[in-house]
Amino acid sequence: MAIITLTTDMGLKDHYVATVKGAIWSQYPDARIVDVSHCIKPFDNSQAAFVLRQAYPEFPRGTIHIIGVNPEADGQTPHIVVRHDGQYFIGADNGIFSLLFDGMPQEAFELTMKLDHDHIAFPTRSVFVKAACHLARGGTPDVIGRKVVKLKEQIGFQPAVDAVSIRGKVLYIDSYGNLVTNVRKPLFDEVGKGRTFRIGFGVSEDDITTLHGTYGEVPMGERVAFFNATGMLEIAVNKGVEGGGGGAARLFGVEYEDAVRIDFGDWSRTKVAG
Repeated sequence: MAIITLTTDMGLKDHYVATVKGAIWSQYPDARIVDVSHCIKPFDNSQAAFVLRQAYPEFPRGTIHIIGVNPEADGQTPHIVVRHDGQYFIGADNGIFSLLFDGMPQEAFELTMKLDHDHIAFPTRSVFVKAACHLARGGTPDVIGRKVVKLKEQIGFQPAVDAVSIRGKVLYIDSYGNLVTNVRKPLFDEVGKGRTFRIGFGVSEDDITTLHGTYGEVPMGERVAFFNATGMLEIAVNKGVEGGGGGAARLFGVEYEDAVRIDFGDWSRTKVAG
């Protein structure tokens, strides 16, 4: 019984997600369908890659991941099935796979299978589902596609660094209002070299100068910064949620892709970037 996951920007208001699930069960009734997220910002490859990248390592080998974000194909953007870390990923070759993995995936195949009906308007249902069900039944990607050695690349935003600072951004805001940044622990350690620091992300009164291990190490309602389970710097408010006083995003007025700056050493003398 294969697992098929769905990561899309379709939302939950309309019929689209149910249509995709119905198509999967019609072709492969034994499928176990897992919703990773349907609340990706429309057409946002970076956010889709971030969310799936956090989730897929926890799935068993043989899992099939459908990526229904920017799924349209054209003469320069084919549909692709990727095999990586023992799992399959199906989507359009629009650069998203370069954001999903460190480096190129282990194998990639351009889909060449024949389709039973028009697939232009809704490729997630008509193309990706058919490919996923083929794989779920034990089929191999070389039967439905031809191997390719190069995929499109989309350069993700990397933090800027110098000897005394890291300038990153908010990469994701979860449903609690927690701010996940693109600053990873190895970079923090490399630049910081054990020095004192100040994390700035809004007004200076909200700056953070201490790292903790998790939310509960500070009193309820207090701001906190720590490296989360995936090694990314997270800024949060302990027990801060929408409807309960607000999470970090609301309380600090921070939005997706806003700047986050870390100054090391004598940060009081460090110039603020313009």
